Amino acid sequence: MPELPEVETVRRGLEPAMAGAQIREVEQRRPDLRFPFPEDFARRLKGRTITGLSRRAKYLLIDLDNGLVLICHLGMSGSFRAEGWGGSLTPGEFHHERSGAIAHDHVVFHLSNGATVTYNDPRRFGFMDLIARAELSSHSFFRNLGIEPLGNELDGNRLAGLFQGRKAPLKAALLDQKLIAGLGNIYVCESLHRSGLSPKRAAGTLARKTGAPTQGAERLAQDIRIILEEAVRSGGSSLRDHRQTDGTLGYFQHQFRVYDREGEDCPTQSCPGTIRRIIQSGRSTFYCPKCQK
Repeated sequence: MPELPEVETVRRGLEPAMAGAQIREVEQRRPDLRFPFPEDFARRLKGRTITGLSRRAKYLLIDLDNGLVLICHLGMSGSFRAEGWGGSLTPGEFHHERSGAIAHDHVVFHLSNGATVTYNDPRRFGFMDLIARAELSSHSFFRNLGIEPLGNELDGNRLAGLFQGRKAPLKAALLDQKLIAGLGNIYVCESLHRSGLSPKRAAGTLARKTGAPTQGAERLAQDIRIILEEAVRSGGSSLRDHRQTDGTLGYFQHQFRVYDREGEDCPTQSCPGTIRRIIQSGRSTFYCPKCQK
């Protein structure tokens, strides 16, 4: 599933093509994706002007001039393609290859600036919804989401407060969307390795008895933000030949330190360890047992 940097890359890629444009027509080519489309979906979008694009966790938010927000989730295989506007672009760099097959083009937005934006999703695990902006924070999609890891809220003190007393493994706590919204498997593995913290240690060990953050909590908060910002600048984490909106290849995949590197030497200087893969809560965890404590 696309992680926060991939969704942020999609947002930045689509923004120049969509922001400020009027939706002239919407082709809804099936009744549902993961969930049914909202009633009168295409009709309610027609004629509306797009006032801005934003992101919350792994959701893409498209604001409309009547106070509604078009919510898009890419699921496992969803992607957007913009055409008729500076060429043909598929913004975002993904771990698994995105489809270009027309048979999987499920929604097409025709915009007043000549752009055509198409949502393609072979597995149809993505979805779209329309919600009033004023009701967004209380909606079931968003009301239980934690803090944004790229926002100013994330620091050592906040991590210590979130994790204090928790016996769950640190990796599981970091993936809990009710605590921190938008973190996924790839970037959690990378952040823990850079911070020198074991994914198996109890999350509560990042808080002292007083509730103050440990040095590990301070390092981890900083490294999460650094890695996510690096990934966004790099266009995400594709291991395939996808291109960013300016036509250049994404390259963050070449900076992975541990993810998908089982059996390789640990990249930490002077560390004799070997990257291991274990399963935690049904997900692959990559880490170095020597330098991650």
